[in-house]
Amino acid sequence: MIAVKNDPNPPPVGGVLWSLAGDIRMLLTLPAALAMQVAHPAVGAGVDDHSVFRTDPWGRGERSLTSLQLWVYGGEAAAAEGRRLRALHKTIQGTDAHGRAYHALTPAYYAWVHATGYPVFRHAQQYLGRPFTEAQERALYAEWLQVGRILGIHDRDMPQTIEEFWPYYQKVLDNELEETVVVKDLLATDPQLPVPDRGPRWLRLLLRLSWPWLCPRFARVRRFLTIGLMPPDARQAIGLEWTDAQERTLRRLGRVVRAVMPVLPERLRFMPIARRARQAARR
Repeated sequence: MIAVKNDPNPPPVGGVLWSLAGDIRMLLTLPAALAMQVAHPAVGAGVDDHSVFRTDPWGRGERSLTSLQLWVYGGEAAAAEGRRLRALHKTIQGTDAHGRAYHALTPAYYAWVHATGYPVFRHAQQYLGRPFTEAQERALYAEWLQVGRILGIHDRDMPQTIEEFWPYYQKVLDNELEETVVVKDLLATDPQLPVPDRGPRWLRLLLRLSWPWLCPRFARVRRFLTIGLMPPDARQAIGLEWTDAQERTLRRLGRVVRAVMPVLPERLRFMPIARRARQAARR
């Protein structure tokens, strides 16, 4: 991969994202971030009009996860992936549910999609790992800004400190977010999800046979994790219900995850791109 002069560097080896972004617990947090993104009417309309998340959800999810891993662990490939994504979004435009024109690369919309990662990481860590210290939160935010630069987000379009971030975040919650059509689809407990088509042949066969039984149960778990790992203020802004009983269940799940994860070997704990990058860094 040939680097372009003045390409932004990925986050530092050994930083907060280095341990966070490739951990398999990341898979549990992504639906919450996605739901916050598409709760913005412009972003939701872009996904509704142009994404294949309904017809190819597994391929779409795999591509998104690979892209995210490259931003952190890709080295020179990180900036190339950022350029690819911007090129991909150049043609994404249309009209949202309120009759307003949108373009995927409008700075406010593009920045919001990226911004959702920080509050979701921060909130989910309280359940799935050790809560961040103040120093770790600041390091995480600085590293997330660096990822934004890889994606082509200008510093002027993102708050540059945590102190600036929270008023910006609250303003979007108060004035923009709603339960869009795409949010409803992501939270549906009776979705028409196609059978997963990834993995070894035996697994695909097993899923094909069990999918009528498994699909609605998978959907309920997805809804539970999406709402539960979403920051409460975002949950409230979108209008999503969350009960005390659900909160207790999520905390019990978190205790199990925190007990199991430290004893897993690295080959099971980290996703492939992250695992290879960590091994290369040690060498």
